[in-house]
Amino acid sequence: MTAPEVQVVEDSAALAGETASRLLARLEEVQAAGRVPHVCLTGGGIADLVHRELARRSDTAVNWSRVEVWWGDERFLERDSDERNAVQARRALLDHVPVDPARVHEIASRDDVPDVEAAATAYAEELAASGPARFDVVMLGLGPDGHVASLFPGHDEVHRSGTSAVPVHGSPKPPPERVSLTFERLNAADAVWVIVSGESKAAALAAALEPGDLGECPARGVRARGETLWLVDAEADAGAVGAGADAG
Repeated sequence: MTAPEVQVVEDSAALAGETASRLLARLEEVQAAGRVPHVCLTGGGIADLVHRELARRSDTAVNWSRVEVWWGDERFLERDSDERNAVQARRALLDHVPVDPARVHEIASRDDVPDVEAAATAYAEELAASGPARFDVVMLGLGPDGHVASLFPGHDEVHRSGTSAVPVHGSPKPPPERVSLTFERLNAADAVWVIVSGESKAAALAAALEPGDLGECPARGVRARGETLWLVDAEADAGAVGAGADAG
């Protein structure tokens, strides 16, 4: 594991562009080495901007039909709910690039399984059967309360190990039921990038970059096997980048 690094850019548009450029370059690099890249997507407003920027770039050398797509977490809702991360990613990105549907690994919805426990079990089994030993890139957002994926402050799932995916009950933000990868699985990656935008995230960013209780600020648990990078816009920075990371 290496020390986390932080790159601060001007605004959310620059943040989306920088993240998209880095992801396309990483996918090209993995494919040039003869491997099929596995990327773990996230949700939220900044992720939507990133996905739209990726879809806009038609000059890429990435072969989207040979990219495996996963998610770090998902809201346990109906399959076509606008609130599902997978639905948002389909509309902004996956419907606009020649991705192979068989390589898109959505987390089960309420239409697919009877409860959130079954959804988590199914996702863990799919990861065991088709997932990589290490993701090439995991992208995460950051909540104002310091959560990443659906690992929330004060919730036992923050400390879970020995499994890839866990059911989440009682989420402090709706919907209350979710599925999340554990830190053990998220951090099993060549790169984890946390994408942070907006002034409302500044306090959480500052907390995440300082040592302390993982249960208080789950984002402190982000530490990839390889590169850990915080991609941050100026509003989210607001002086938050300090001794906890190396600014780039």
